[in-house]
Amino acid sequence: MAITASMVKELREKTGAGMMDCKKALTETDGDMEKAIDFLREKGIASAAKKADRVAAEGLTLVKSEGNKAVIVEVNSETDFVAKNENFQKLVGDLASHIISNAPASVEEALTQPFANGQSVQEYINASIAKIGEKISLRRFEVVEKEDGDVFGEYLHMGGRIGVLSVVGSSNDAELARDIAMHVAAINPSYVSRDEVSQEEVEREREVLTQQALNEGKPANIVEKMVEGRLSKYFEQVCLLDQPFVKDGDQKVGKYVQSKGASVKSFIRYEVGEGMEKREDNFAEEVMSQVKK
Repeated sequence: MAITASMVKELREKTGAGMMDCKKALTETDGDMEKAIDFLREKGIASAAKKADRVAAEGLTLVKSEGNKAVIVEVNSETDFVAKNENFQKLVGDLASHIISNAPASVEEALTQPFANGQSVQEYINASIAKIGEKISLRRFEVVEKEDGDVFGEYLHMGGRIGVLSVVGSSNDAELARDIAMHVAAINPSYVSRDEVSQEEVEREREVLTQQALNEGKPANIVEKMVEGRLSKYFEQVCLLDQPFVKDGDQKVGKYVQSKGASVKSFIRYEVGEGMEKREDNFAEEVMSQVKK
């Protein structure tokens, strides 16, 4: 297939590799983006993980719990100035309270639910938009329920730029649950344990690491052992329980939690604007354009 400039640009942003290397990788893989990433990794040109999508939208995350239910939400605004606005922060808190009480199944359902004073949730947001003067949107949320013997961990970083909700089982140790949430905020694992990683993902990683080792000129008879060692490092990157604990680097999270007689059941991590396209506005130019009107 024809390799376009936009495809080369996307691959460069995802891998950090050079333009010609990206073009060659796409040509070799017939334009398949995922295979091109693996091709570059096997050649040692790209980093082990794809670069995250550019973070764009402003706003806040919030975690709130009531009894055995908790919610994590993300509400977006256009600028970080508005995210620091008391009215916006109140809006986020009101939306979190509404969701935990009414448990809508989706954002779409939440927006149509009755809120207060005869308004729907969407109408309440619209009224806030008129007052605050910026576009505001309820982007996502998740409601979590726990059992009586479990405890929620709630952590907000940078005033709500990152929010984490964890569930720790067989424990009433709120500090432990919060520490786990704080670790997740800092290190950003993808899974709780190796059991959650699909066999397909493991095999794909094993194939990439095998080809990488062969390309380094390593003898075939020791490649298998090398690959298994590197796979352990991969699990350390993506699995919470395999990671060195952020508050005690000499202990893995799994061993630390086990020493407390507890277990990590789940976690959810939101970062404001992750996966959304960033506005590349020049603020000074924008201000001057308004002055000249």
